[in-house]
Amino acid sequence: MYLPPHFKSDDPALAARLVREHPFASLISNDDDGFPFVTHLPLHLQEEGERWTLLGHCARANPHAGYLARRPQALVTFLGPHAYLSPKVYPDLARVPTWNYLAVHCQVEARILDGDEAKDALLKQLIADHEPAYAQQWRDLDPDFAHRMLGGIVAFELKVRARQCKLKLNQHRKESHAAMRAAYRAGSPDEQALGRWMDDLGMAPRQALPAA
Repeated sequence: MYLPPHFKSDDPALAARLVREHPFASLISNDDDGFPFVTHLPLHLQEEGERWTLLGHCARANPHAGYLARRPQALVTFLGPHAYLSPKVYPDLARVPTWNYLAVHCQVEARILDGDEAKDALLKQLIADHEPAYAQQWRDLDPDFAHRMLGGIVAFELKVRARQCKLKLNQHRKESHAAMRAAYRAGSPDEQALGRWMDDLGMAPRQALPAA
């Protein structure tokens, strides 16, 4: 993706935070005609030092599984909070609107995971991410039913070979930061999330506490 230096983050912890807070990804491969094919799906992040593996699955009927088997190289994108930014945050009028957003892109190499045991282990990772209490219900399902459910999916691991993290928060326009933070504090959930990222990146002073 287009990545100006002032929006580029090389901090793996920030990229991992973004992926874990916003795990619903876009998996992009080329179909058999060479046209991009996209599947939207949740992915589980595993870290070994700075090495990443993403775990996921799709329906067996989804042709994406075949594309991954034939062409393992793919792209995964994660989009975090995003919001419009009004030019009103600047002290002068010669400005234009923009859009702030956070994103992580991963170049991956896919490997299909075969067998009920491997699929079950992957599903338990996703269950632990999103509804840990469901794990017992999954374990208690009739084995024949669980086997049929597992047969309806194709599971895969995606080894991350390269990663980009873009935190577009108007870092290069410091004169806008105080007004940006105030506007985001009073805004939508996405705007409030961007404001918290501004705080964590040290871009603007935190809101002063009321006097005792």
